[in-house]
Amino acid sequence: MGLRGVGFLLQCYLMLAAAMYFDLGEQEEKCIIEEIPEDMLVTGYFLLEPWDLEAFSHSPHFGVTVTVRDPNTEVQMSKRYGKFGKFTFTAHASGQHYLCFQTNSTRFAVFAAERLKLHLDVQMGEHSIDPKPDKTKNNMEVLENSLKHLKDQMMYITSQQEYQREKEEVFRQISEDTNSKVLWWAVVQTSVLLSVGFWQMKRLKEFFIAKKLV
Repeated sequence: MGLRGVGFLLQCYLMLAAAMYFDLGEQEEKCIIEEIPEDMLVTGYFLLEPWDLEAFSHSPHFGVTVTVRDPNTEVQMSKRYGKFGKFTFTAHASGQHYLCFQTNSTRFAVFAAERLKLHLDVQMGEHSIDPKPDKTKNNMEVLENSLKHLKDQMMYITSQQEYQREKEEVFRQISEDTNSKVLWWAVVQTSVLLSVGFWQMKRLKEFFIAKKLV
């Protein structure tokens, strides 16, 4: 592994230190659901390792296939990586996106029973500040990069707020429609009960008249 690969692996370890991880079996696929606004850049870092680091691994060359499905369950991205990597995509529509991860293995399914651990960190919006020394020596460049990072964060927060407002508006409309239907259903029920009551009183009166009880 070259110096660049070691640096990227170290970056993954640092970024995934506070991220989530989950159990992933050999040749198994698991998905997570993320609410993503439209036109939002999503960046994911992952690292695959044996669940028991001291145990012998039958397949040391494991890799991960990352598949992203949009709210209509259509495949937006599908790519095969090694044990660690970075994937990016831009959401084309607002809603629930499915991020699926599947390990590859050359063993038959009946023998593919090794348990693995997948570390994952999913970030939305632009989060990177260029760390190259030749671009950060000057204080003005550092300030410019910091301001750009802050601007990207503000755009991300604004997009999230707009997305939540859209969801709130949809939920409010559904609630109003449901309340209206419940009201009309109550009116219909009341009308039917009153009609049945009046009909029963009329029939009972006719019965008493016919029997000369009144």
